[in-house]
Amino acid sequence: MSQRRFINSAPGLIGLVVLLVLSGCNSTELLLDDDYNPRVTWGRHVVSEGETLYSVAMRYGWNYRDLAAANGIQEPYEIHPGDVIHLNREVEQGTGARSSAGRSSPSSTDQGTESTSRKPSQNTSSSTPKSSSVASSGNRASNTELQAGNTSVNDIVWRWPHSGPVIAKYSSESADMNKGIDIGGDAGDPIEAAADGSVVYAGSGLLGYGNLIIVNHSEHFLSAYAHSRAILVEEGEKVSQGETIAEMGSTGADRTMLHFEIRRKGDPVDPAQYLPPR
Repeated sequence: MSQRRFINSAPGLIGLVVLLVLSGCNSTELLLDDDYNPRVTWGRHVVSEGETLYSVAMRYGWNYRDLAAANGIQEPYEIHPGDVIHLNREVEQGTGARSSAGRSSPSSTDQGTESTSRKPSQNTSSSTPKSSSVASSGNRASNTELQAGNTSVNDIVWRWPHSGPVIAKYSSESADMNKGIDIGGDAGDPIEAAADGSVVYAGSGLLGYGNLIIVNHSEHFLSAYAHSRAILVEEGEKVSQGETIAEMGSTGADRTMLHFEIRRKGDPVDPAQYLPPR
């Protein structure tokens, strides 16, 4: 299995590990099944330090509002280490199903779903303050020129997060699964917000995504920016379209690139359907 296919199927594989633990199955053959990529609707997840409801929902293929409703979590959707998030769709809305491992210790099978994620502070490798993190004027100009033809879909105006070439397209085919598009470039290139929104995750807790930013744009749409060298925004920060939010890198990947996803109601969709044509 190629590195890119592993990267983009990792969240599904994480969910499958949960299934194997819960079912007591010792076989690892299913882990290599490229057809496996559903929304996880069984078991439960123990929240680790640095996780947010948005990152947990993305990991298991849920719309964050649905996951919140199923677990009785109210706005602003705060979760805490040790909380148990139920993934079973049969959990009734508003029943307060969210529980704390500190009050009701999860069984060993529950702990199989526990993530090792953390929230780094102004992330890895020589991250610079946001005000001083400015790419060359040439890179900025080429991005602006390329993205002049923004498109509006569902009242959201979208533009390319980087001007580099597309090195891997979105694919839902099991033989070459890719939940977004991969864009090439140089280490340190600016990664820009594809639309106005609010940062709901900034960290390195989702296996296979490296340094990852998730931006919430509306009730239905999120965008994700993976493998960055440095994260230049914080959770809760509002960002404007075209604002530099990260530097391109290779964390969690075998080459320098940006893995970019658009998710609608928790499901990955082809970004090409939303981004302006080149």
